[in-house]
Amino acid sequence: MSANSVEDKILHGTTTVGIKASDGVVLCADMRASAGYFIANNNTMKVQQLARHAGMTMAGGVADAQNITDVLRYHANIHLVQKNENIPIRSLARLCSLMFHQNRGYPFIADILIGGYDKQGPQLVNIDVFGSVEEKKYVTTGSGSPVAYGTLEDEYRDNLTVNEAKVIALRAVKAAIVRNIGTGDGINVAVIDKDGYRLLTKEQKKAIIAL
Repeated sequence: MSANSVEDKILHGTTTVGIKASDGVVLCADMRASAGYFIANNNTMKVQQLARHAGMTMAGGVADAQNITDVLRYHANIHLVQKNENIPIRSLARLCSLMFHQNRGYPFIADILIGGYDKQGPQLVNIDVFGSVEEKKYVTTGSGSPVAYGTLEDEYRDNLTVNEAKVIALRAVKAAIVRNIGTGDGINVAVIDKDGYRLLTKEQKKAIIAL
């Protein structure tokens, strides 16, 4: 089997968005996984909770991203048990970067956003397929990101609240659903602030924007 045919069968096709607000972080993603032009799954959970104060989004190969999620969640739990405190968001980001570097021979095909609220306040970090770590005010990944960036760059401003950021994130992913074949089948949104991680319900999302 050729490298191209393997790549075609990897489940991907995504738009994820992260926004750092003044009082928390918003993580948002669509729910479609595709393999080439085939819609492999229309209920993929691309926003994942890592700990009570941290979450992540995943774009790229679903299996690779789920592997990364499991390892980060494990270390977040171990840190909580051993030190009785939440693991810093930057530590999670560095650990994720290390995983990418350690697997350069058989690289992870994934692009990760890690967001959370720790002693330093709201944190949003992008870890790309090369393991590069970059703190962001707002960021989007996946095949629909060029469309989503249009909304983010037009509507983002400093000192946004989480409530304002939720609206922008939903608009950005919805715009990508309209224009990108790999993006679709609904949107998940998580908010992380001083009260912890919580995933918005269907009713809460509908109250913000017509999906």
